[in-house]
Order: sequence, then C-alpha cells, then structure tokens
Amino acid sequence: MLAAPSLRLLGRTVCARRATAAVAAQNGIRAAAAREVRSSSVLSRRYIQTVAQTDRDTITRLLYSLGSKREVERHLRIFSSSSHPSEPAKFAVIKVGGAVLEKLDELALSLSFLFRLGLYPVVLHGAGPQLNSIIESEGVVPDYIDGIRVTDAKTLQIARRVFLEENLRLVGALEKLGTRARPITSGVFTADYLDKDKYGLVGKITKVDKRPLEASIRAGALPILTSLAESLDGQILNVNADIAAGELAKELEPMKIVFLNDKGGMFHGVTGEKLDVINLDEEYDVLMNEPWVKYGTKLKLREFKDLLDHLPRTTSVAVISASMLQKELFTDSGAGTLIRRGYKLFKHDGLDKIGPDRFRQVVHDRDPDVLSGVQSVTQVLNQLKETPFTIYGDEPLDVLAVVSHPPGEVPVMTKLLPSRSGVLNNVMDNVFSAVKKDHRRLFWTAQADDENRAWHFERADGSFTRAGKSLFWYGVQDIREVERFVSELEAKGRIDRSYLPVGPSAPPRTAASAGTPGGVRSFSTMAAGRVTVPGKTHMRGYATVVPPPTTTERKRLALIGARGYTGQALTTLLSSHPHLDLTHVSSRQLAGYELEGYDKAKITYSNLSTEDVERMEENGEVDAWVMALPNGVCKPFVDAVERGAAKKAEGEGSVVVDLGADYRFEKDWTYGLPELYGRDAIRNSKRISNPGCYATSSQLLLAPLVPHMSPGQYATVFGISGYSGAGTVPVTDVNGKPGSAPKVTPESLKMGVKPYSLTDHIHEREAGYHLSKMLGEEQTVKVAFVPTVASWFSGIVSTASVPLNGKYKARDVVEMFEERYKGEKLIRVRKDVPMLSDVEGKHGWCVGGFQVHSAGERVVMVGGLDNLLKGAATQCLQNLNLALGFDEYAGIPLD
Repeated sequence: MLAAPSLRLLGRTVCARRATAAVAAQNGIRAAAAREVRSSSVLSRRYIQTVAQTDRDTITRLLYSLGSKREVERHLRIFSSSSHPSEPAKFAVIKVGGAVLEKLDELALSLSFLFRLGLYPVVLHGAGPQLNSIIESEGVVPDYIDGIRVTDAKTLQIARRVFLEENLRLVGALEKLGTRARPITSGVFTADYLDKDKYGLVGKITKVDKRPLEASIRAGALPILTSLAESLDGQILNVNADIAAGELAKELEPMKIVFLNDKGGMFHGVTGEKLDVINLDEEYDVLMNEPWVKYGTKLKLREFKDLLDHLPRTTSVAVISASMLQKELFTDSGAGTLIRRGYKLFKHDGLDKIGPDRFRQVVHDRDPDVLSGVQSVTQVLNQLKETPFTIYGDEPLDVLAVVSHPPGEVPVMTKLLPSRSGVLNNVMDNVFSAVKKDHRRLFWTAQADDENRAWHFERADGSFTRAGKSLFWYGVQDIREVERFVSELEAKGRIDRSYLPVGPSAPPRTAASAGTPGGVRSFSTMAAGRVTVPGKTHMRGYATVVPPPTTTERKRLALIGARGYTGQALTTLLSSHPHLDLTHVSSRQLAGYELEGYDKAKITYSNLSTEDVERMEENGEVDAWVMALPNGVCKPFVDAVERGAAKKAEGEGSVVVDLGADYRFEKDWTYGLPELYGRDAIRNSKRISNPGCYATSSQLLLAPLVPHMSPGQYATVFGISGYSGAGTVPVTDVNGKPGSAPKVTPESLKMGVKPYSLTDHIHEREAGYHLSKMLGEEQTVKVAFVPTVASWFSGIVSTASVPLNGKYKARDVVEMFEERYKGEKLIRVRKDVPMLSDVEGKHGWCVGGFQVHSAGERVVMVGGLDNLLKGAATQCLQNLNLALGFDEYAGIPLD
C-alpha cells in the first residue's frame, strides 16, 4: 500500500526497500501523496525525539492518502486504546492463510506497518498449500473427510516441519524490516482428539493459554503462531487454522478478527460482486437460504456467526487481502468484507410497540426542532395522531425514522433522528433502505446546517433550500410533478413552510457546494445518478457499537459521610433521580437530625457503625454505597461491605463508590472517569473510585494530546479552585445544631488566592498515573500540577501548557479535542477561554482558549468544571448509573 519514494524516507535496509518496492508496484499511491509524505517526514525528523516516534508519525501521514485525516486518526485512537498493559492482545487476531504466505514480502510489509504504528496483532498462520505440495511430492495423496485433513503420523511429521519453516520464514521477513517478531510454535493450544479413529491426529482445542502471547507483546514483539496443539499427555495434534483462530479470539476478545486470503473478501455467488458488509443479526437467516450461498460460503458464515455470538458486539470480522489490510482497518469505507452482529431493524405502526417513553427520550435528545425550541415533545406526539404513520429503527434506537403516509397521498418522512453511533456504523443507511423498500417515492426536510447534510443530498433525487431548511425527495423526476406534490403537502400542512415555487432551479452545482449550509441545490442535480461528495467516504464503521440495555428498576442507596459539601451536592441530585432512592444517610455529628435538600422521602441521619454496614450488606438492604469520607477513613467501611457481600451469592454484592482518594491507585478498583477510560469497565464493576476534582480537569485537558506530547517533558497544569474544594470543618450553630463550615474562608484569603502543595500534590500523581495507561508500560505522562485556592465558593479553572512532539496549529489541536469528545453530553469544546461563570453550578466540563506558541511546539488551553459537581457528585452519579444499569445521565441536568 506504500509508494516506494515514501518508504525510502523510513531509512530501512536495502532488503526492506526491495520488499516494499515490490508491494508498492501493486498499490499505486499517487506521486503527489508521496511528495507530501516526503515533506512531512523532513519536518518530523527535525522535531521528533525518537526513531519510533518518527516511524509512527511518518506512517500515520502515509495513511492519510487512504482516507481523511479524521477517520484515520479516529480508527488509530480506537485501536490504540484497546491495548492495555494488563491485556495487551486486545487489538486483533490475524489469521494468515497458506496461500497468503506465498506473497511473503507483501504480508510482512502490512504487519510491519501495524507494528510501527504501535499496534500488536496476534498472528496465526496455516500452511495448507505448502503441506499438500510436500506430501504429494513424497507420493502421499492428501485425504479429507468432511473438509478436515486426515492426519497420520507421517503427515503430522511433515506438517510440523512445514509449519516451523513457514513460521520462521515469516519471522525472518519481519525482522528484515526492523519489526521484532517472536515465533511461538507450542504452548498456546491444548487439545483433545477430535475423533481419533476417523481423523487420526487431529485435535479439538480445549484450552488456550494466552500468557506466551501477552509476554511477547509486552516484550515489544509480534507473536507469530502455528495452529499445532498438544494433548494433556504431550501428543502433538493438527488443528484447522481457521478453528484455532476462532478459539484464540474467544479467549482474547479482540476488537478485530482478520482472515487474510488472496481474494480480498467474500463474493456474491451469482453476480460476483464483493460483499461489503454483512450484519448477521439482520441478514444471517436470509443469506443461509439464498441459493448462491453454499458449500464454503455457507460454512464460513456459520463459523463467523458462532464466533461472534461468543464475543462482545464491538468485535467484528474482516476478510481481506494482505495488501489492503491498512485500508480495511483505518478507513470508514474499508476494502474487504466486514462481518458483524449488528442489530435487527424494526418497523411499527404505533408507539406502544416501541415504548412511548423510549420514543419521547429520542425525540427529546435528538430532534433539532425540539432542541431549538420550535416544537415540544408533546407537539411531536400530537402530530403523530393526525395521519397514519410507520416508525422505522434498530433495536437500540441508534436511528429512528417516522414516515407519515395517509392513503392516496405522497409519504413524508417527518423525523429522521440518528445518534452519532448510528451514522458511524451505517445504521442510518440501513434504516433508510428499509424506508425505500416500502415507499417508491418520499419527501423529507432537514436543517440547512445539519451535520449530516451531505448524506441527505447523496440519497435524494432532488432538493430545494429556502430560509435555512432543505426539502428533499426521491422517486419523482418531473419538476411539474414535484410542484404538484409540494403544493398538496403545503395545503394540508404536512410540511411546515412554503417551498413554492420550486422552479426554475439554479444551474447544477457541485456536490461540494451543495453541502454548504444555506446553499440551493438544483432539483435535477441527482436525477441522472448518485453524486458522491469529494472526501466523503461510505462510512461502514470499524465495528458495531451497541449501547447496552438500561434498566428502570428502582434501586436503593446509602450515603456515608453526608455532612460535607460533596455529600450535600449528591443529595440534591438524588432528589430528582427517577430510579435511585436515597434510603440511608450516615453522619456522626448529625445523627438524629432530618436530612435537608431531599424531597422524595423523609430521612433521618444515622451513625452507621461498621457492624451496621456489614449487616445491611448481608441482608441486601441497599444496592449501592457511596463513601463521602475524608481520605484514609474509608477502608473499615469498605471492609465491612466486603464481609457482608462474602455471605451472599457470588455477584450479588452491592456497588461501592468512594469519593475519596483511598482507592484511586488500586488495581482491583475501577477508576471512574467515563469520558476517558470507558464505560464498560464501570458497568461491570462493583468497586469504583471517583476521580479527584483537579485530576478530572487535568486529565480531560491532557488526554487528547497524550499521543502528541513531547516524550519526557512535563505538561504543566495550573489549577485555581473555589474554597469549597478545601473541605469543611464541623461547627455548631446558635441553636446547638451541628453543621459545617468551610475549612478555608474568603476572609482568610483576604479576597485573594493562595497557592499550596506546590509539588507532589496527590492529584498530580493521580493524573499522570492514569494518563500513562494510554501509552503502554514503558512510557509515562509527566504532569506538573500547581493548585491554588481562591475566594469564590465552587468552580475550578485549569490552564495547561503542553510541550508537543512536532509543529501544530491551533486548529489542529481543536480538531483533536472535538474528535476525542465527540458525542460526550457533559463536555463542551469552545474557541474562547472558559470563565468561572461557564463552570460554576454546571454539571459538565468545558475547554477552550486554544493557543499555540509561535514555534508550534507548545499549546496552552483552559478547562473548567465545578469541583462539587463534575469534579465529585455529578461524576459519582454517572458512575452509579453505569454500575447499576441505569442510563448514564439519569438524574443529571444536562447543561
């Protein structure tokens, strides 16, 4: 996939250049792209500190010739984040067919490409053609039963020799390219005889030991496996390589499973066209009944379904050639055949079949008219009663479409409401295809500034824009007929503005200009065929991303340490939570007094002992505990929960969230910053450490820049917080009632600011510790943090100064942040500097004021949050919601 002039910039050996040139002749990246890479590499050598980083930057730029910069960086970030030091083999399992090994230089180059990007696939190869060739040359005819090679002692002896030779050939080819690789020919697969009398020395894998693979990756080498297994008594057994790859994937649960073949994908048995994507949940039964799906294709589909049914929905299978591996992995359009589970689509003629509450929530969260205040959710629901309608969508409601179709009238798609995941993973196209199957003509509208505006143009036969809104249609080619339909729609109020007269239209415009908000597109622009927007690729998606189901079952919460500011803030949030009830609050000073600020029920403070906590946990009196205690005080209560949980059935213990710093470095606890370290770990955890307020803002400020930071240099964060961040001290009011007072008062600050803990603050270590996990075991993120307390009550404003590993512009940095936090409901990326008023009392985090030093090697930006909310209580509620199975934002007012 790489042009030879570009590869020479990498400074490889003469042998490496010969290998890469041979592959480059087949791929043909344009000379203009090569010149751009040459120029970029010269610049990189000037500023990048290490050879490894130079390789990564140069190869990343080479990837830009395959797809847009954003999609390449998005896929690279996704795959890079899949490899954690504790589970380094999560990126991909790549099965290499024996025929692919015949093109060894091409295969080695593709694998070396991934290695230099810092990605470590587990590679397993077969050697069927090579084995057959040798067996036949020795006068033995290969014998198969049910597609399985019958293996006697002589065949196995030859197979072992062939596997070892091919393994070492591949390892050697990689080493010549400067890629470390480790041959692993035993110790991974344990097997029993499949059927000794029938197949001979053929194994059925019973156990996979992933430790040799992970040790190889931790040592910085690609693991290269054969599909030979061993029985418990030490007998070597032959195993089909496809089956071995599947069993390996079930153990590792990688993001991608790649089957390399010489054809480059799977193909339609009649038309011969390559199959781009297969969504098994929706298409499997139909495909298996197709007459052209037979023999090998049917077997492959059955194997893929069995494999993916055992793996997370985020895992997908790709069938591709070695030469196109990069395009498959790092572009939205891909190059081979993508197989994923997907979700079945539905269509209903009433809200009761989808669930009125689910429908209302989607409309509330996504409908642009509702978000802008033009319509209310109630008005949308009332409009549904005016005409017969059909609702189309997928099971998790990543996309929802409503089509109004009165008898004898032209259908109108009144709503098309996709989530970002629905657009990324092609669900939007699938739903639209279902609509097109039912309606041979259709009209719909979209805002002129719709972020998916190009998508609408690509799927319409014509369009017309007026007053900030575009009217689209398909299935109507005559302009006079278009005007007639529009006239009828306007007369009956089925479209909400006047689009007449439709013609005469403007001269045909380019697709690029048609995508400009407010632009007018000719009704005839697409009548002759589909127009593709330059730079816009078919977004197939890297894998099916499915939000897990949520529950509305009511749960009970106990809060220990409710006296302080954070406890009070959390109590206020819980008062409006739809599914989580606060049933116990514990405070030694306030025991016996009534809890204020909680409106659901009357609750009296108690003084729970560790014995009380153990008993309550054992009896199942609560579903979750929140520890809002000073640092160092939490452990006895957590131990009590553990003792109580040990007396219950496994898995039935309560969730514990610690708001203090006691467990933020514990490996057995999940660090609960959902926007950075993922939601799945929190959903599956019972012990969650809530990040510190300063540490939350610091990590959100630095995370998008971690891959671009200058190695070994400190990123400096200066944070200034309201005095509530310093905590409280117990006091008694004039009536003798215990209460709280700030530990640091505005008066003591004399309305100024006071820096403190100028080095080695715990939040400095916390931020650096967790950010370093993004880089792997041998690299660290160095953070220099200076905290300051100010004379306002709540709110943190943090300024970060970050040294970079190359020259960047401010807009590059803004794009990194926009891409990293796309779709995050509690994060705002803005251009200007956030002020205290932008964060105080708000539940999210915002960042802005991006400025790059004139040398281009240092960026400064400002982030902010409320230390009592996103820095504590709001983040705690996010973690509780995820761990208890609720919607993540239940009970959290979205700013």
